[in-house]
Amino acid sequence: MKIKTLLASMLLAATPALTMAASASEQLRSFVQDVRAAKGEFSQRTVDSNGQSKGAPQSGQFVFQRPGQFKWHVQRPYEQLIVSDGKLLYQYDPDLAQVTERGVDQSIGASPAAILFGTGNLEDSFRLVEQDARDGLEWIRATPLQSDAGFSYVDIGFKDREPRRLELQDSFGQTTYIDFTGLEPNPRITLGTFTFKAPAGVDVVSMP
Repeated sequence: MKIKTLLASMLLAATPALTMAASASEQLRSFVQDVRAAKGEFSQRTVDSNGQSKGAPQSGQFVFQRPGQFKWHVQRPYEQLIVSDGKLLYQYDPDLAQVTERGVDQSIGASPAAILFGTGNLEDSFRLVEQDARDGLEWIRATPLQSDAGFSYVDIGFKDREPRRLELQDSFGQTTYIDFTGLEPNPRITLGTFTFKAPAGVDVVSMP
């Protein structure tokens, strides 16, 4: 299961005398360095290589705190929860009454989640290339250096000091679009936010 997350609270700096925005790469580096936590809402949809919709659109809420702690809660059209406490990642599917757990390092690695929730040097895992502005957003493309990352690249678009959209293309030519709203950088995080305990009667499957 790939985490299609990649939310990012990129800080966009305007020059004192002009209204020119900082480059997308500058915003990305500022986000990794300065935004230690964030929360907000997301909506996402996936299309195949022909532009046809794959499955129903999803929406929900997210919260994260570096290093490696996050909660990605799909609320519609059906519930699914992904939680990381920084050591283990839990994927809970209520409909299947099943929880899958695995190590965070194995789950995130060079995935898009590493950009959002990690603390390392991005250039160690990704090739970062500025893209042309479009749809009123500034864009940067992150291409994984590892051939087994599970996705081809992810484009991140920014506007008004916030990430607005993420576009991830997987190795099958499918593209997942994720839009972010209501982003709040560096909020107060409640104790226990990233603690997960499997409900009674739910199967827990440990993955290597």
